[in-house]
Amino acid sequence: QVHLVESGGGLVQAGGSRGLSCQAIGTILSIDNMAWYRQAPGQQREFVASVTGVGTTNYGYSVKGRFTISRDNAQNTVHLQMNSLQPEDSAVYYCNANGERTVLPRYFEVWGQGVLVTVSS
Repeated sequence: QVHLVESGGGLVQAGGSRGLSCQAIGTILSIDNMAWYRQAPGQQREFVASVTGVGTTNYGYSVKGRFTISRDNAQNTVHLQMNSLQPEDSAVYYCNANGERTVLPRYFEVWGQGVLVTVSS
C-alpha cells in the first residue's frame, strides 16, 4: 500500500557531494518521521539522519555538519544532501518512513530497497 522509491545513489569522489531522494508512494494521510540509515558490508545498520513531520531534524554523529536532511511534504519526499563525502560513507543507504494511511491498516512503517553510495579516494 505504501512503498518508498529511492534515487541518487552512485559513485562520487572523496570530498564530493551527492544527493539522495526518497518518495513515499501510496494511500498516505500523513507522514511522521522520515529517516535515512546506512549499512556498510559487514557492519551494523546505523542511523544517518531523520526529520519529523514538523521539520525537526536529527543526525548521526558521524555525519553531523556534513549531511543535511529535508523534506517536501507536498511530494511526500525526503532528501539527503551529502557533502564532504569520505570513503567511510560508502554504504547502502536505506530510506525509512512511518505515518498514517488514508485507508486501513491505519499505520505504516516502511523501508526502501536501499541505494548504493560509493565514495572513492
